[in-house]
Amino acid sequence: MRSDVARLRSGKTIPLLGMGTYCPQKDQESTISAVHQAIKIGYRHFDTAKIYGSEEALGTALGQAISYGTVQREDFYITSKLWSSDHHDPVTALRQTLKTMGLEYLDGYLVHWPIKLKPGVSDPVPKEDEFEKDLGIEETWQGMERCLEMGLCRSIGVSNFSSKKIFDLLDCASVSPSVNQVEMHPLWRQSKLRKVCEENNIHVSGYSPLGGPGNCWGSTAVIEHPVIKSIALKHNATPAQVALRWGMSKGASVIVKSFNGERMSENKRALEVKLDDQDLSFIDQLEEWKIMRGDFLVNQTTSPYKSIQQLWDGEI
Repeated sequence: MRSDVARLRSGKTIPLLGMGTYCPQKDQESTISAVHQAIKIGYRHFDTAKIYGSEEALGTALGQAISYGTVQREDFYITSKLWSSDHHDPVTALRQTLKTMGLEYLDGYLVHWPIKLKPGVSDPVPKEDEFEKDLGIEETWQGMERCLEMGLCRSIGVSNFSSKKIFDLLDCASVSPSVNQVEMHPLWRQSKLRKVCEENNIHVSGYSPLGGPGNCWGSTAVIEHPVIKSIALKHNATPAQVALRWGMSKGASVIVKSFNGERMSENKRALEVKLDDQDLSFIDQLEEWKIMRGDFLVNQTTSPYKSIQQLWDGEI
């Protein structure tokens, strides 16, 4: 098997380097252009979600690239996600996603968050009265399994699930999740969760692998950390390349978002960086920085899910 992919329990391979397509401005033309650049550079793994507003643009770019004859649909690994207000009917939600993207199937379909919103809620920062009190993961997962049975996707998984939520899901699942996509980077290494996923043959896919610089919930702390910088200097690499390669060295795929062609090429070259045991040991000793997208969200709402951090600590 190639060194730049991982094999999922479904038998499908997933490229270790993926491109995220979240765009706060929901700029369709910029997204289409960026995806075309990424394909030319060699990206074959693309990540989107209903709530990102980029499904249509990604689908358009993929359709155009395939029509040119330079790539085929089978060359790509495409992920989208079930939004929290669609838990009652994953099949209908996925069919709509496929229609929006102009695709016959997804390679991966993930439950975006272990929270359930009332039908029709589309705000990424929900109001208190828009939350359902009971997640009802068993019913939701049965719908995800139907998506798989119907051939609407090649694998099913979850996103932002803690170890406890993984165990809760495994207790009721007929088909275990292939992927758990979570925030993961050198300053938030997800050691406990990675161990649980490894023991249950669940691939970890890391978003915000650079710590989310430029985002309202992120920081430049990862790429500006002196240890990361020193390792980069040692390998004639960039701090971003070191952070990305660290995630891959843990067996994870990493979803990095940049619409800048030079940065996309730089990130792609992370596959060529070789970290040694000393590098990995130094990174594993860094003090962890536990700020994530969920913390930003709970600061904006007084929902019943009072602290997303509780999800990771296993309290809810």
